[in-house]
Parts: sequence; C-alpha cells; structure tokens
Amino acid sequence: MKVQWKLLFQIFWTFFKISPVTFGGGFAMIPLMVKEIVEKRKWLTHEDITEVIALSQTVPGAVAVNSATFIGHRISGIRGALAAMIGVSLPTFIIVLLLGASYFFVHDNPKLEAAFVSIRVTIVAIIVYAAIKIGQTAIYDTTTFFIMVVGVPALFFIHPIVAIIFGAIAGLIAIPIKRKLGYTIKMKTSKAEDPTTNPDYYMGSGI
Repeated sequence: MKVQWKLLFQIFWTFFKISPVTFGGGFAMIPLMVKEIVEKRKWLTHEDITEVIALSQTVPGAVAVNSATFIGHRISGIRGALAAMIGVSLPTFIIVLLLGASYFFVHDNPKLEAAFVSIRVTIVAIIVYAAIKIGQTAIYDTTTFFIMVVGVPALFFIHPIVAIIFGAIAGLIAIPIKRKLGYTIKMKTSKAEDPTTNPDYYMGSGI
C-alpha cells in the first residue's frame, strides 16, 4: 500500500512541477513530459508518449489535461489518472486566480507586455521541438511520412478531427496491404518487450 501511495504522489508531483512552466498550452508540455516520464523515471516509452498525444487530441478538453490523465492511467490505473489530472490542473488554477486578481494593476505595464512578446516566440520554438521529438517515433517509414506530408497542408482547410479520422482510415488500409506484400510493420511494443517476438513484427523491406 505504501508503494502505491508513493507512486501516486510521484505522479502528482511530476505533473505539478511540469504544469507551471508550460506556457503556450499542452504542446509546449511535451518536451518536459518526455524528459520526466520517459528519460528520467522511465514509466513509459517514446512510443507510448506519441500514442498518448494522438489520443489526447481525439477527445474533448485541453491537450495538457487529457495527456496527463492518459499517462497517469497508463502508469497506475484510475488513481494514477486522478493524481496526474489534479497535479497538472492545480498549479494552473492557482496561477490564473492570482493573475486574475492582479490583472488590472499590471496589464498596462510595458515591461510585462514586452516579456510576453518574447514568451510567445519562445513557445513556437518549444512546439516545433516537440513536433520533432514526436516525429522521430511517429514517422518511421514511407507510409507514415506520406500521411504527414498530406496532413500538414490539409489542416489549413479541414478540421483536425477530420484529419485524424482520415489518418486512421489510411492506417487501416495501408497496414493490411503492407502485411500481404511482406513489408515490416512496426507496432508499438512495451519497454520490456523484444520486438522480434511480437506477432505484429514482420520481416521485410521496411518500406
């Protein structure tokens, strides 16, 4: 029982630390999640994080809260999901209350406005970095690269949910065809699993 509560506190504290420094929304949170959850604590793999981000965008709600909840559930079930959700939400809630109370006293401050201009530019860099990190695990063959190339310009004209649905359909069509042709199908494996023993791993050209 002590081990369980210790793990839940670690999940809560991890997201509590991440949340206050994720200016710019949930996508800016990704590099810190990868560093804390994958590289430092080794709770999940890079592939797990990529899957979580994809799932977080397919359901209503903020990406940061959705991602934290999914990750917490992966680590320790319902209790882990609650711990992560509270951890990621509480600092933001407190900060918003404080900013709301002080807004009328500082909103015309030129130094503060200048700082936020720089912060917005920095957020763009963080989001680009997050996209590159996710792309290293999500884009691994010709098919996934083609879906990405088509999907990016398509997002200027269609709703993201529609793009996700079309991406899922493309995967459902492409994977069976590649299996029949004998190409390698790289599926997500757990961190302790040897991919060569996975029934979804097929030897082939890797296209």
